Amino acid sequence: MVIDHLSEVFDLIEVRGQISGAVAVRGHWVTQSVIENPLKLTMMVRGRCRLSTDGLDAPIDMEAGDVAVLTGRSWLRAEGGAGDGPPMEFTPEPGQYAVRVGGADFAVDDVLLGGHVDLNPAGAALLTQALPPVAFIPASHAATHTLRASVDRLVEEVTGERMGAAFAVRQHAQLLLLEVLRAYLGLAEAAELPPGWLRAMTDDRLRPALTLMHGQPGRSWGLEELARAAAMSRTSFAVRFRSVAGMPPLAYLNSWRMLLAQRALRDDDVRIGALAAQLGYASESAFSTAFKREVGEAPLRYRHRHRQAS
Repeated sequence: MVIDHLSEVFDLIEVRGQISGAVAVRGHWVTQSVIENPLKLTMMVRGRCRLSTDGLDAPIDMEAGDVAVLTGRSWLRAEGGAGDGPPMEFTPEPGQYAVRVGGADFAVDDVLLGGHVDLNPAGAALLTQALPPVAFIPASHAATHTLRASVDRLVEEVTGERMGAAFAVRQHAQLLLLEVLRAYLGLAEAAELPPGWLRAMTDDRLRPALTLMHGQPGRSWGLEELARAAAMSRTSFAVRFRSVAGMPPLAYLNSWRMLLAQRALRDDDVRIGALAAQLGYASESAFSTAFKREVGEAPLRYRHRHRQAS
């Protein structure tokens, strides 16, 4: 199933959803900011706004319940409300979860919820590759029912001023990202997804091969075995895999092994030689060479750096 593989990936890339601000505002308003994270979430809780960012041919009109995911963008501008004269400009301070502007009331005025996703470098590379520059998820689509419930729970925590709210916001924000991806997968046609792991997970023809590689990453899989699992010829399988996943099957397997290796080095005390054997490498040196080529530093250095940071 798609969601099983999605859960695996979430565990490996250390997804941490963060809500950066919630604003209630009345009248004609505008807000703009620099985006410093690879994934930015914007949720229109109540009211309407027009969203602009770099890479868009035209602004997006957002209504209550709509969500936009901005991937690899550098700036964001949202304008809403009505009234004569120039719009009121504001920029919420980082960490201000509830900001009322111009005497606004969360119950009746425009409410905008902003957030971002903190990822380790591997996660940033995976998600920015898998998602388009702007993924728009309208509230009108059936796939957004559960997403809307997640947004409502976040708003309750953001505005309720209850004990433990900061912890609850972090947990709900992480679940929100999962619901965003679920809704987007339910909304997008497979052909609309950029080549990458997310598109590969939605491909029924490739799923049996992916299940083998994910289930037994240390096995020396050959192209013939993987193609047989997918009920395809070697050539057809190789061509389809590259076009859907954005890389050849065995390159995908190596990338998956490296994600597993990074988690083991961060979280476990396994010896490098034992880890190399678990992941199917003939020797510790072969594993270390592959790891350094993929990650940019030796396994022991990677472990030491992450242990120090923790």
